[in-house]
Amino acid sequence: MGMMYGHLDANPHGAAGGRPAPYVRPSAFLNKILNPIMVALGRKTVLLVRGRKSGKVLKVPMDPPFEWNGTRFLVSPRGETHWARNLRAAGEADLRTRRRLEHVRVVELDGAERDAVVKTYASTITCNCRRSMQLLPDPADHPVFRIEPTAT
Repeated sequence: MGMMYGHLDANPHGAAGGRPAPYVRPSAFLNKILNPIMVALGRKTVLLVRGRKSGKVLKVPMDPPFEWNGTRFLVSPRGETHWARNLRAAGEADLRTRRRLEHVRVVELDGAERDAVVKTYASTITCNCRRSMQLLPDPADHPVFRIEPTAT
């Protein structure tokens, strides 16, 4: 599959709907070398989310939230990833973009609303995530979380 993309896998624990959940496992190069460098340089958005099993706060490098129609979303282009399952369980997290830290609450989307966001996201992305989206063409394979406005 290449050095950047990893390979298509199935999460045996399934998605929220109980069916096996496909995801694209990132390559070791991306996980162990490129992402840590980008995080250290402050070039990546980092999701800080509490682990659903460990309870520890986990740092996950990711692309910035996707903005569409005035709303921000976190889309999992790799499918049913650990960060998506942790965020689903927690319902909230912190986002660090450059030097800004923002606490966010999220609502997971499903059905037509999720499908519309995934299709729009897939047509606009320019990052390495495009390949993951091609490997998982069904919008139902991509968890989507709407970032809810919070009081300031």
